[in-house]
Amino acid sequence: QRKNPFSSDDRLASKPAHTHRGDPTYGRPPEGSRTEQRGKDAHSHVGREVEELCLIIRRTGEVGEDGHVSVTFGQLFETYVTISNKVVGILLRARKHGLVHFEGEMLWQGKDDDVVITLL
Repeated sequence: QRKNPFSSDDRLASKPAHTHRGDPTYGRPPEGSRTEQRGKDAHSHVGREVEELCLIIRRTGEVGEDGHVSVTFGQLFETYVTISNKVVGILLRARKHGLVHFEGEMLWQGKDDDVVITLL
């Protein structure tokens, strides 16, 4: 559409044709767009879910000798699944941000019920 001489869409003409890997806007939606806003909203929603998960770990877990609160995956799954079915994804995000620790790459219901999750 950018090259179409009959196009009257001014939004297309004002945008650069291509961005390159070194460009800070590469792989990002245009500033002020609805896509950018949806991404920001999703990021804050996931952040709230991570906070809620940490609160549930604190409430349901037990304080260990090291002072950290720990809970097994099975116990956490049973408690948290009534709130959200994305417990494993939220746990992975919390670990990525250094809020929790557990062994293994992924946790599976049933198989990993005895894995200890520690709130950092």
